Amino acid sequence: IMYLFSRHASTKVTEIFTVDENKGEIRLQGKLDYEEMDSYEIPVEARDKGSPPLSGHCKVVLEVLDVND
Repeated sequence: IMYLFSRHASTKVTEIFTVDENKGEIRLQGKLDYEEMDSYEIPVEARDKGSPPLSGHCKVVLEVLDVND
């Protein structure tokens, strides 16, 4: 199974996060700022290597906490 961002993923999401193609782990590439954005919706697709390939979709919701408050 191969994991990737769905085609519905925003540019902002694909710039800030990465998804491990083999494990499906979503990782942060930098820092998050609560004042800039307090939550992210990350659409992910899991696709098999069949012919034709079958896929499943889900949405990961990440809520950012403001540690200063």
